Amino acid sequence: MAKGATRDMTVGSPMKHILGFTLPLLFGFLFQQFYGIVDTIIVGRFLGVNALAGVGSTGSVNFMTIGFCCGVCSGFAIPVAQKFGAGDYEGMRKNVANCVWLSIIFSVLMTVIVVILCDEILIWTDTPSDIFQAAYDYILIIFIGIPTVYLYNMLSGILRSMGNSKVPLIFLLLSSMLNIILDLVCIITFQMGVAGAAIATVASQLISGVLCLIYIVKRYEILHISKEEWKPDLHYMKILCSMGVPMGLQYSITAIGSVIMQTALNGLGAMAVAATTAANKVSMFFGCPFDAMGTTMATYGGQNVGAKKIERIGQGLKACLTVGFIYWIISFIVMCIFGERLNALFVDSPDPEMMAQAQEFLLINGASFFLLALVNIVRYLIQGMGYSTFAILAGVFELVARTLAAIVLVPLFGFTGACFASPLAWVFADAFLIPAYFHVKKKLERIMLQEA
Repeated sequence: MAKGATRDMTVGSPMKHILGFTLPLLFGFLFQQFYGIVDTIIVGRFLGVNALAGVGSTGSVNFMTIGFCCGVCSGFAIPVAQKFGAGDYEGMRKNVANCVWLSIIFSVLMTVIVVILCDEILIWTDTPSDIFQAAYDYILIIFIGIPTVYLYNMLSGILRSMGNSKVPLIFLLLSSMLNIILDLVCIITFQMGVAGAAIATVASQLISGVLCLIYIVKRYEILHISKEEWKPDLHYMKILCSMGVPMGLQYSITAIGSVIMQTALNGLGAMAVAATTAANKVSMFFGCPFDAMGTTMATYGGQNVGAKKIERIGQGLKACLTVGFIYWIISFIVMCIFGERLNALFVDSPDPEMMAQAQEFLLINGASFFLLALVNIVRYLIQGMGYSTFAILAGVFELVARTLAAIVLVPLFGFTGACFASPLAWVFADAFLIPAYFHVKKKLERIMLQEA
């Protein structure tokens, strides 16, 4: 068996497992957002509003590409979790081996494509001319670092599939601290501009991935893959792709809506882009618990489906939604009280108009956070249950909502219309996901009944 820690979520209290698994994930996501915030603060304070807007204008494009990488890796981890829950460790190792082969293929292809198209992508998104060069310098390096994103997310996903959410957190904390240090060195000492921020991000991702690899090799005998198991297997690749590609596409389809929205926002000028960049960073920080809950439910669902314990699925969902509701109330109160101060961290001399827009964006999104909790928890649970295709459909609903916001709300209401883009997308996604969950659960119950 493994020397490293594992967590079997198929027995015991669902609430205990969810809290025990979510908290390390939460600290990881929070710290990841923290160093992202520090990164943005350094850019805004030392390089100016235009540099801040340049980095911010690439946010949706960044999410579309990097989100696809993370989604694919999360999907790859689901068959691993199912095999672990079923006690099929040979099948688990074969899945891991084919994860590696697929990650290499995907990372190389994606890197080549987006690097070649980098200039055109920024033109398509109507990036303002005064921030175009800063946006290009930043996103090109992020694109080049795509293989490092695959490395860390694939390996951390494998660890989490076996119930270990603590070790990826530790390595993420170490690399995040290094990222902050590299930010300061590259931007302040070596005067590398926004390119320095991107280099620091890629370097930290690489280090966290390498640390995960070393830990797995040394501590997880259960993952020591034999020469025979290393052989590429089309059967396993097909299963992995059936989980990973839909999850990746879900991120990208959702992000296409964000790109459309970003294009509309870019048309409102650099001030609106900078305000959204600052508020988005704060909003994403407060939204981290919902990401952690979603990732937890993917592992919880995968293990319990593998163990054929469908009755535990609903118990886990109720427990997680309870936690999400309580957190939503607390987080919104904090945003109301401290939101303006948090937004002001990102610029040296806050402009009153920019600060007012940033606070408006933050409060409108914060008031709708429970809708986001539903999206993340239910969508990831459905994916963990083995029906990741529904993630694509949910992403399509979000795409439609953001497109409507871009072509209807922004022209009618300006910046305020842009603030409602995400809440509208969450409403559309929830309207699809909630019925989809009950459909999937009933379908699995019928399958289990037939197999009994």
